[in-house]
Amino acid sequence: MEPIVTVQDAVTAFAPWREPTAAELDAIEREMPVILADVDLLDAQITTIDRPVTEMDARRIRRACNRLLTARRELSNRSAVAGLSGGAA
Repeated sequence: MEPIVTVQDAVTAFAPWREPTAAELDAIEREMPVILADVDLLDAQITTIDRPVTEMDARRIRRACNRLLTARRELSNRSAVAGLSGGAA
C-alpha cells in the first residue's frame, strides 16, 4: 500500500514563477477600459433580471452598451495603429 501524500508542496513550489509577465500585464492594462465597460453593461443587465425593465433601465443598458462598443473600437484602432507603425520606410 502506498501512502497518500499531499501535492501542495509541488503545486506551491512554482508559485513565484507563475506570476504574469510584464507583457501580459501591459496587455491587461491596454484592455482595462473594455473590461470595465463590460462590467458596467453586466451590472446594468443584472439589475433587470428579477424585475420589469423601466425606461431608466433601458437607457442605462443602452449607454453601457455604447460605452462598451466605443471602448472596443478604440482598442482595435490602437492595435491597428500599433501594427502599422513598425513598417518599412
